Amino acid sequence: MTERRIKIDVPSLARVEGEGALHLKITEGALDALQFKIYEPPRFFEKFLEGRHYTEVPDIVARICGICPVAYQVSAVNALESLFQAPLTPWIKQMRRLLYCGEWIQSHSLHIHLLALPDYFSEESVLGLAAKEPEVVKRGFAIQEAGNRLIRFLGGRSVHPVGLKVGGFHRAPSAEEAKELLEFLQERLPEAVALAEWVAGIKLPEDEQEFVSVALSTEQFAIEAGLLRNSQGLQITEDQYEAHFTESQSPHSTALWSLMDGQDYLVGPLARLNLNHDCLPAFLKTLLNRLGDPFPSRNMFHSMLARAIEICVVLHEAISILQSYQPDTPSAEFSVRAGAGFGWSEAPRGLLWHRYTVDEQGIITAAKIVPPTSQNQARIERDLEKSLTAFGLDKADELLRLHSEKVVRNYDPCISCATHFLKLTTER
Repeated sequence: MTERRIKIDVPSLARVEGEGALHLKITEGALDALQFKIYEPPRFFEKFLEGRHYTEVPDIVARICGICPVAYQVSAVNALESLFQAPLTPWIKQMRRLLYCGEWIQSHSLHIHLLALPDYFSEESVLGLAAKEPEVVKRGFAIQEAGNRLIRFLGGRSVHPVGLKVGGFHRAPSAEEAKELLEFLQERLPEAVALAEWVAGIKLPEDEQEFVSVALSTEQFAIEAGLLRNSQGLQITEDQYEAHFTESQSPHSTALWSLMDGQDYLVGPLARLNLNHDCLPAFLKTLLNRLGDPFPSRNMFHSMLARAIEICVVLHEAISILQSYQPDTPSAEFSVRAGAGFGWSEAPRGLLWHRYTVDEQGIITAAKIVPPTSQNQARIERDLEKSLTAFGLDKADELLRLHSEKVVRNYDPCISCATHFLKLTTER
């Protein structure tokens, strides 16, 4: 019996935030074992939150991720505000959505241009891509800047913003600031549409699989709030999450694995498009029809187009909000209550769920955070098994490595965010 082992280690995932590896065991042309490993050390954020006052939570959780700090802040304040029954005004809710639009724009543009596109042009990085497609990269950075400006508008700065608080915002930007931002975003929308058209023309691997899509849904395209749905008919609220979703430890990964009713599932842009396709603005439905609308899709390689479409969704939404913007009271009054609060939102990479237990003084006594990457980890491993088998296990190791990278990057995993601290029992 001839056994061939392939190990894909840290350098193979260089365009993924954090450290991870893939280990394959191939015997006589068949895949015997596959392990997608996340082995970054725990970062203890849930433990750091214990003993802190609830007012500190938004600034602390923003540090979990430098790319999607708004998602962590919004899920956190959603959880605490649900417990405190904070009477948020329509203005506050709309500004939360506007702030989140900025994060989707900057994160999706970063992923498309710096992480995903080099794969399709046989380049190691965006520098090689820029040499081949300079105008595409230039346009991508301009679109990303639109997201950064939106985050600064309400967050004070684009990285680890500080404008958000439990109950609303610390300040309301002026009408003059809004007007200047509006003009910049209006210039970017045609560029975002052009990006979607261009991405739709890229030849993608044909790699259809069966999976369950999970995402929030509302009458609008769900971003900062909503009910959770899946493609099998489940519909639940935030406090019901743990009745269906469980985390467990995999021996080969420091990140916890999440299963929904015992099965792997998908969160993120493709899952959102699959479930919320009917909520797209009319101009995007027309655009997709012209491009040969693939949604709902069973091909994870359509995730890049899903991100491009979502950039158009939130740019259009942000422009609509800013066109009628007027400053208003930035925060609501509420009373602190002891108990447990639950909150979620749609991070660029998918569903992000928080739970906090708070005492009468507003001190956090327990915290649990389930990020998108840990929710997608089981699905990534299943995808790799099927995709590599379909790709051909007899191919050269380097080709298997490159294909594996492309598969993993479809999920845009933020590995650093997925590591938790937990008690591990071992037998020796």
